[in-house]
This record gives sequence, structure tokens and C-alpha cells, in this order.
Amino acid sequence: MEVVIVDHPEQVMADIIADAVTGGASTIGLATGSSPLGTYTELIRRHNEDGLSFVGVNAVLLDEYVGLPTTHPESYARFIRDNFTDHIDIGDVHSPDGMAPDSKAAAQAYDHLIGTVGPVDVQILGIGSNGHIGFNEPSSSLTSRTRIKTLTKKTREDNARFFDSFDEVPRHVITQGLGTICDAKRLALVATGEGKAAAIAAAVEGPLSASCPASILQWHPHATVVVDHAAASQLKDADYYKYVYENKP
Repeated sequence: MEVVIVDHPEQVMADIIADAVTGGASTIGLATGSSPLGTYTELIRRHNEDGLSFVGVNAVLLDEYVGLPTTHPESYARFIRDNFTDHIDIGDVHSPDGMAPDSKAAAQAYDHLIGTVGPVDVQILGIGSNGHIGFNEPSSSLTSRTRIKTLTKKTREDNARFFDSFDEVPRHVITQGLGTICDAKRLALVATGEGKAAAIAAAVEGPLSASCPASILQWHPHATVVVDHAAASQLKDADYYKYVYENKP
């Protein structure tokens, strides 16, 4: 695992995506939520000002709320279009069907679709304060596939700021499983702020454990964690990670 501690994580993350796209990537995996927003803003800038093109590239989303139509302002299908894909020249953008009458079948169909358009060349990830990636909450199987998950109260509380009230936050989601996520050729996780410090420390330096789903990155052959100094504040080996990155061959 590569750990990158920098003042501007969005620049490093944008470099990773830009290198993949210009290097012939056909499918990228996109995360939603606040963590990758800076990366998307920087990629849009590079598209508009530097000519970075996403022609020939498709995208797959990590997850979607069950019961929210794609027109809902807090659906992830809408979020990614509003904040990223509608502003670049990307191809198809795929996401789970949160309105399907049979959510279990929809999850299985989405897992199959990812295998068809994939493998994902690089998957962007955020991390929850409890260590979840996608919506794989603590106790998720480390080999899980795309499925329905029940959100923890903590995750719903964290996401309530996007809704008019806590009661409006959906209780269920369709999410790529940890096994599905790890099918990607490369994983790139971004986090900022002290609120993510404990989760980052557990993911990077704790045991590989379902108690911290993000620790699955330790098992992946090509995983990069990009954090600012606040999010890195609980890493015991932070000085070593900085030294390695500064002297990267």
C-alpha cells in the first residue's frame, strides 16, 4: 500500500485518474460523498483548461440509496452528474437501480454489469468515519459482492446533513461489495480532516478486519491512500510514508 500525505490530496488523486485515462483506461470507478469532490473539481478544471479528455471511458458508481429516484437531489446518480460527469466528455455512467422492485436482483445485475464493462482500471474511494468504503459497514464480509446493506445509525447521522431531516435518510443501499471493489486494477482512497484520522489509522496500520472494511486495501496489490496532514494525524509511521513518497523512484 502506498500512503501519500500532502497539502492538496485532490492534486494527487487527479494525477492518478488523469494518468489512467491518458494511458488507455476504459472504465473508472467513481465514489460519491464529500471526500472526492475536490478531485472532481480538479479533473473538470483539467478537462476545460488542459484538454484532458474522457472520450472512450465509461464509469461505474459504488452505490445508491434504495428508494431514491435518479431525479432526487440526493441520489448518487444525480450527485455524480451534477458534480462531475455532466461537466466532462465521458461515456456511459452506470449506477445501481435504487428504484428496482427487486433490490436483491438489481444488486446482482449490477455486479454482473461491472464484470461486463470492467475490469475497473482505477476505483476512487472515500472512507466513512467508521471505516466503511462504499457502503460496506463494519462486519461486512471481506469477499462480499454487490448487495443490499442496512446503514448504521452513525452513517445515517453523518449523511443527515444532506437531507432535511435524519428521518429522510434512507436505511438501505445497494453497494458494491468489498470483493467487487477489489476486482479493480487499482484502488485510490482519499480522505481529509481530523474526523477521518482514526478511520485512516485503522485502515492503514490496523489489522485486516471486517471491523474496518477499508483495511481491505492492505490486501490489494495496487492501493494508494491519499490524505492531508489532518487525516494522517494518527498514523504512527507518517514520517516514513512522507520519506518514501519524496524518494519515490
